[in-house]
Amino acid sequence: MADKTNKYDENVPGKFYVDKECIACDACVMSAPDNFGMDDDDGHAFVIKQPGSTEEEEQCLEAMEGCPVEAIGDDGSGNGEPTD
Repeated sequence: MADKTNKYDENVPGKFYVDKECIACDACVMSAPDNFGMDDDDGHAFVIKQPGSTEEEEQCLEAMEGCPVEAIGDDGSGNGEPTD
């Protein structure tokens, strides 16, 4: 389970985040490419954009569920609510 006290600073503010357990497997970027990106220098993923639609929300949830080390969290707060 992801720990919001251990999340990367690069995550944009909002409900979804990636914590420091990330192993840079790229699964989240494949599931939600508009919302997750990779820090190629340090080798980890982070949230580049909170979901702005129901489709993006579903993709982020898919990424969270598919993370092999459970490094993606959803704290249920912030500006990550779908807009449509």
